[in-house]
This record gives sequence, structure tokens and C-alpha cells, in this order.
Amino acid sequence: MEDPAYNKTASRFPPNCTIAVVISAAGSSRRMGGIKKEYYPLGPDHRDNEGKPLTVLGAAVSAFAASPRIETIVITVPLNAEIGEFAARESLPDRFLRGDGPPRILFIPGGINRRISVHHALTLLAGYYPDYVLIHDGARPWIDRDLIERIIDGVIQHRAVIPCLPLIETPKEIDGQGFVRRHLKRAYVETAQTPQAFAYPAILAAHEQAAERELHECIEYTDDAEVWGEFIGPVAVIRGSAANRKITFPEDLRKPNSSAGSQEDKGPSNGGRSS
Repeated sequence: MEDPAYNKTASRFPPNCTIAVVISAAGSSRRMGGIKKEYYPLGPDHRDNEGKPLTVLGAAVSAFAASPRIETIVITVPLNAEIGEFAARESLPDRFLRGDGPPRILFIPGGINRRISVHHALTLLAGYYPDYVLIHDGARPWIDRDLIERIIDGVIQHRAVIPCLPLIETPKEIDGQGFVRRHLKRAYVETAQTPQAFAYPAILAAHEQAAERELHECIEYTDDAEVWGEFIGPVAVIRGSAANRKITFPEDLRKPNSSAGSQEDKGPSNGGRSS
């Protein structure tokens, strides 16, 4: 059943607008001590509707599947067969594998880095003709419905939007010798999260251009906003969520205090400026 709290929001936008999601889960999780972090159970208190332990990836997929505006979810998986598509399927709630949909769930092998993996997924989506695509780290299980809906609203308005959070510590730019190169202004530097959302045809074209540049130059893109910013144009910013942490080390599996980010989760970031 659709959540009535979102009916008014959804009705403001074109009814034929199609939304897809790419969930990036093709990494090797080297910093997790041999554990494929996306397949790791969140703990005994986290189970799906059928009583199956909820994994990191399962929680992320469930959050996006809860939005009636999302029609397709593509999950990138490792090339290694032992932790590839079969293992990814096993980590999901059973209801996503029965084909009951929507959303439809698709899998595709990734590449040697995140950008290539996302590019593979975007290419697969060409056969489904989405208008917009949200690109999310599979290692962020605590993404919530509110942020997903705000990102969808934002991409429809701006064509490119990412969630960010203000820095608490003062940032410094460091040179190759271990000295401070620049004293950055904290007010103008924020940390980027996912999902990052873009107009689909344009982000696919941007990735194609990025692939061409990677082929001829020693360069690696750290996120999709960087790809869009280099080849397409400005990226709008909305306020992210403090709970939407990325799991990198085993200790990160502890669930964040939902009240810790309550003041940070509301309102636009820096007045809705673009970056």
C-alpha cells in the first residue's frame, strides 16, 4: 500500500516520469577483513517481512523498493563468481526474487573500478528508457524514504542533485610531502553522500565521455557528480542525512543513533546552492 504521506508530493510531478536506481555493490570490501560488506547481516534485530536476516544490501534495496515512483533497480556485482550475482541474490529478501514487482530487480557484473561498474549499469538501463536515475552505494543501508523522495524531487527540478552534509572539523588540503597546502573554508566544503541523481540520457553520455578520457589519461573519478560536473554542468545540493553512513570497516555496522542527525536532516544545504 502506498504511503499517503507522499501522495501529495508525487502528484506535483509528471505522471509518466520514470525513475530507475543503480546500486553499486561490485567492490571487493578489502577493508572489511575479507567480508563482502553488502552481504553482511545487519544484526539479529534486523529481519525482513518474512523473517529472513536483513543484509546491508537487502536494507538498501528495500528502502528504494518502498517508493512507488521507482520502476527498476540495477545492482552491480563482482566479477568473482563466489561473490557475484548468486551471492547477491541470496542476500536479498525473497520477495524481490519472485518477480512480483514493481520494481524489477536486475543484476550486472561490474568493472575494475566504481565508475566502470556504474557505467555498465547505466548501459543496461538503456533498454528501459528511464527519465532519471539515482545512483547509490550498496554499503549505505540506512538510507531512508524521506531522503529518497527529496532526491527524486530534486532531480526532476534540477537534472542533477546530490545530498551533502556540513563538515564538523576544519578541512585542510595536504600536499604530497605531508604539509598543508591550503586552509579551506569549512562553510564552502561539505561531504557528499548517495544517492546521487541525474537525468538519465545525460549521465549515460557523461560516463561515455569519462570512459574515453580514462582510456587516454591516468584519471579516476571518485563519484558520479564529478563525472556530471566535468562533462555536463552544475550539480544542485540538498541536505543529506547523518544516519546515511557508508560502511567501510566492521565497526561501521553498528546502527547510527537516529536522533544524532535530526537537526542536520532538515532544510536545504547552504540555501540550496549548486556545486
